[in-house]
Amino acid sequence: MGKTLFEKVWEKHAVCELPDGSTQLLVGAHLLHEVTSPQAFGMLRTLGLKVKYPNRTFATVDHIIPTDDRTEPYADKMAYEMLKHIRKNCQDNGIVFFDTTTGKQGVIHIVMPEQGIIQPGMTVACGDSHTATHGAFGAIAFGIGTSQVRNVLATQTLSFKKLKVRRVNVEGTLAKGVYPKDVAIYIIRKLGVNGGIGYAYEFGGKVFEDMSMEGRMTVCNMAIEGGARIGYINPDEKTFEYLKGRPYAPKGEDWDKAVEKWKAVASDADCVYDDVVSFDAADITPQVTWGVNPSQAIGVDESIPDPATIADAVQRKDAFDALKYMKFAPGEKIEGKAINVAFIGSCTNGRISDFREAAEFLKGKHVAEGVRALAVPGSQIVDKMACEEGLDKIFTQAGFQWRQAGCSMCLAMNSDKLVGDELCASSSNRNFKGRQGSPTGRTLLMSPVMVAAAAVAGKVADCRKDM
Repeated sequence: MGKTLFEKVWEKHAVCELPDGSTQLLVGAHLLHEVTSPQAFGMLRTLGLKVKYPNRTFATVDHIIPTDDRTEPYADKMAYEMLKHIRKNCQDNGIVFFDTTTGKQGVIHIVMPEQGIIQPGMTVACGDSHTATHGAFGAIAFGIGTSQVRNVLATQTLSFKKLKVRRVNVEGTLAKGVYPKDVAIYIIRKLGVNGGIGYAYEFGGKVFEDMSMEGRMTVCNMAIEGGARIGYINPDEKTFEYLKGRPYAPKGEDWDKAVEKWKAVASDADCVYDDVVSFDAADITPQVTWGVNPSQAIGVDESIPDPATIADAVQRKDAFDALKYMKFAPGEKIEGKAINVAFIGSCTNGRISDFREAAEFLKGKHVAEGVRALAVPGSQIVDKMACEEGLDKIFTQAGFQWRQAGCSMCLAMNSDKLVGDELCASSSNRNFKGRQGSPTGRTLLMSPVMVAAAAVAGKVADCRKDM
């Protein structure tokens, strides 16, 4: 009987079985940012321990960094302290740090693939919930907590209980105006925010085969929003083409040997999954969230559902609470809801393809009066590419603010925040209460092109009508 990619990678990295039934796993690549690492390094110092394999650890700064003025010291003293800590911790321990002065800094889940650090068959850990992003490369990637960050730094291993594997197929061809973000939200909408608990999701089918690597990263990024700890896609020629020539990718003869190994890590044709679900691309339209978790979503041409029709009591109450918070009513159209803010960026949709697609829509158009619009590239490399292509000018001429690389308004740990109960059209990954910096701020998740359409219209708009 064949094996899934998950099983192959798990077995390759298993060090031993532990008494509680979990497995001690070797971590191939450990990624650090400034928020969850200072305490972990502090614990190491307290215990008198050193970083076990600094060459397997890579760091950048993204969550707290300002996207406007980066003159040091930063106006936000706490943010500047966190930057100084990660600089010193990396310097003291011989860890590669993609600092603001390197031209390679940015959102951690964009920077590391850019460098070719993430490769098929790897295990990848990071103190960040959206680490599943790296599964797009045929890696088993997962977020961990601060104490686990400490454990990986000290031992390059961690304890992990084996997951079941669910194959999620999407067959057919996506229609014009429908993007990977829509696919991700649609899957979460159908399977629920808790549907993936205990599972790794293997995404497959023609839609994913046709999808670019950047699109695959978007979908895997949001696996965690559906409750799956891990989301991955089997490596193929697109994977290898993306990696070829990148700084940390194998070179010369090593490249050819690596590709052969990478091909072998893909799930076998005769493997058996714990569960299989399938969707038709023809059913997926531009998606917009109406509530306070990513499963509370509808197509842009649909009406907000009536919570009274929801059979599950918990979901029904959650839906009533969400509508009250969002100030929406059952039966209302999501299209036409006036917005205050538009945000394009984040580890979900801050890549060059996202800005190319949104810029194509924005040509010759302008942001509606009264709408604050931010475009935040996911890395300094994305910023450089966008500027070389003139995308930044298209955005600024359309009325967007073109910012510097960082997480920005995705989670508002810097000055990019909602004010009061502002309604934001956002290409980020979470629409939780208070997620974008205001305890009463409201978030509508959608694709970058849908955000651009909302910014221009001043309200939720169907991008397909103006393409």
